[in-house]
Amino acid sequence: MSDLVAFGETMLRLSPPGHQRLESASSLELHVGGSESNVAVAADRLGAVATWMSKLPRNPLGRRIVGELHQCGIETDVAWSRTGRVGTYYVETAGEPRGSNVVYDRDSSAITTATPEELNLDRIRDARLFFTSGITPALSPTLRETTMKLLQTARSAGTTTALDLNYREKLWSPKEAQDVLTNLFPGIDVLIIAARDAKAVLGFEGDHRQLAHKLGSQFDFTTVVVTRGSQGALAWHDSVVHDQDAFETETTEPIGAGDAFSGAFLARRLAGDDVQRALEYAAATAALKRTIPGDVARVTMEEVERVVAENGTGGITR
Repeated sequence: MSDLVAFGETMLRLSPPGHQRLESASSLELHVGGSESNVAVAADRLGAVATWMSKLPRNPLGRRIVGELHQCGIETDVAWSRTGRVGTYYVETAGEPRGSNVVYDRDSSAITTATPEELNLDRIRDARLFFTSGITPALSPTLRETTMKLLQTARSAGTTTALDLNYREKLWSPKEAQDVLTNLFPGIDVLIIAARDAKAVLGFEGDHRQLAHKLGSQFDFTTVVVTRGSQGALAWHDSVVHDQDAFETETTEPIGAGDAFSGAFLARRLAGDDVQRALEYAAATAALKRTIPGDVARVTMEEVERVVAENGTGGITR
């Protein structure tokens, strides 16, 4: 039985070495990454038994993804398909003013046709927590229905549900995201949301603490976590706001840091840590992830605890 089951798409990521342009690169580095599987790996590293659930084509690329996730220590529960493809994305990194750019190539990927009947729903019923992100229902109308059904399955079984809103402007408009995601909110216990996404998608303005209170009370979440980048994060729980500073880090790879935060927070809550302690471990995990190439937080509990010990709590409970 898994502590955490995460459902979503995992892709192959191709990146030019260094800061080369895609149009001129003669080689590409290959990584495996997806929001939900990234969360599952981080959760596993922070003490939770985690499973990633998805749909993949039965071909070498699909097996490459599963093999990589097994190497990271998590279980997989895959609906194998003879149609569809593995989604890919390309990342071109650079400093300012050029900045970094992501190019998606994920149309007609196998997961876009995933239905509840193809998935092992008992995995969700038997888990302590079910996680997905706002990326998943953005991928297809079928996945919007499937995501709703999986959340309903979890809630009916008494499984805690968590969603990282994780807005991607290249996948859908703010209005479309708002309509779909707020329709999912009644099935969510724990909401994780970046402050910028709360503004872009939900139209919330103002103080982040007020934002957390408003979201929690308006949508009846058990917990609301608001991430604020370099300003850290805060969590609303039982009408109390807990504040956590970010830990200093030298960034090698920012992609996946938010997923690492989410996975660590959820894992530590499942382990019985209070909200403040879980935020602290999540911030430390995210800081460590920024030093690691690729999408996945290949960290250890000992490393996270060292970061926490060396930096102090930085936390305020109000």
